[in-house]
Amino acid sequence: MQRRFLLIAGAAAVAGALGACASAPSHTVLPLAQLQQALAQRFPRTHTLGGALVQLQWQAPQLQALPERNRLRAQLAVQVSGPLLRRSVDGTLALDFALRYEASDATLRATDVRLGTLDFPGLPPATAALVNTAAGPLAAQWLGEVVLYTLRPQDQARLAARGLQPGAITVTAQGLEVQWLRPGTP
Repeated sequence: MQRRFLLIAGAAAVAGALGACASAPSHTVLPLAQLQQALAQRFPRTHTLGGALVQLQWQAPQLQALPERNRLRAQLAVQVSGPLLRRSVDGTLALDFALRYEASDATLRATDVRLGTLDFPGLPPATAALVNTAAGPLAAQWLGEVVLYTLRPQDQARLAARGLQPGAITVTAQGLEVQWLRPGTP
């Protein structure tokens, strides 16, 4: 799923959290730095708009916890280039999102994604309008629910053997706090 590139976490981040589950079965904190490191391995990413007229290269997002809103903020450096431009231009994309666990497919998802800013200050106004117009629909495709992580079958089996499933996911100043619940527990 090329368009769902935005926030795909690595297996090591959640596997580490699940390993900690044995010593603290009520909850685990996944440090934001660990999630950040896992995300960095998936970048840079390149996408083409309008055939080959505009190319966007996305760098790894910088994450920030927004515990007061129970959300994460992601800011990505973007470089735009292509035949319409005489040079490459740097910009930024900022967005924030909530988190949820989807039991049907064992995924951690970014949900309720909100575009903050899409800014290309080095572009002439007419070109910036064209890039923003083209990038707007592309960003809208990404702003659905984005899968951050899918629990591996062995992690699902480990949780099932302990009679646990992920519950509430809370953004704290330390990272993501995942509650571990027994099925049927509110």
